[in-house]
Amino acid sequence: MEVITNTDAKLVLKLAISESLANSIRRSVSEVPTLAIDEVEIYKNDSALYDEVLSHRLGLVPLVTEKSMTAKTKIDLKLVKEGPCTVYSGDLKGGADIVEGKIPLTILGEGHKIELVASAILGKGTEHAKFVPGMCFYRHVLEVKSSPDIDKLVQKSSSLIKAVKSGSKWTCDLPDGVIEDIIKIEKDAVKDTEELLLVVESYGNMSAKDIFAKAVEALEDNLDEVVKALK
Repeated sequence: MEVITNTDAKLVLKLAISESLANSIRRSVSEVPTLAIDEVEIYKNDSALYDEVLSHRLGLVPLVTEKSMTAKTKIDLKLVKEGPCTVYSGDLKGGADIVEGKIPLTILGEGHKIELVASAILGKGTEHAKFVPGMCFYRHVLEVKSSPDIDKLVQKSSSLIKAVKSGSKWTCDLPDGVIEDIIKIEKDAVKDTEELLLVVESYGNMSAKDIFAKAVEALEDNLDEVVKALK
């Protein structure tokens, strides 16, 4: 396994695993416990949005998920605002940190007011999409046949890994548009290798590395349950 990128926002791994395993890790991201607003008690809402729509928007505001949080964690957030103004996610005040404070929630006119209390808990994306901490996808590292015209396309393209030429072939990662252009030049010039690029991008609730690690843990737990059920 080779680590290509490792930041809080993005993790890129180059590794030789099957598509089945990569897809299992991808699906397991939805089982990573993540903090999100689950209940909203609205005392006053003079905005144009219905209470249900406002509550839905609040649920999608990314909150920082701490490692110390458990299934018993429950954090209250308050929102009190008077117009005229735009109400942003950063106007929520309480025991949880907001990932991005400039997410617009609604607009208040002159003399309008909003007042509510929201409760955040840990949940899983298998229950609701608001609990998904990020996205995960994968694709094959490519082997591309070298030729003067193809070489120009490979060298000009941007990708997750640096294109490396060995003999008459390139090992690289190319955008779909470039692949299509190469295939127009030579139909069989592009082939998949046995290596995959696995990409995890965080919504800010936790680091991409932690999302990957917790997704693997969730997959291991599910496999243990299968083994137990078969005994």
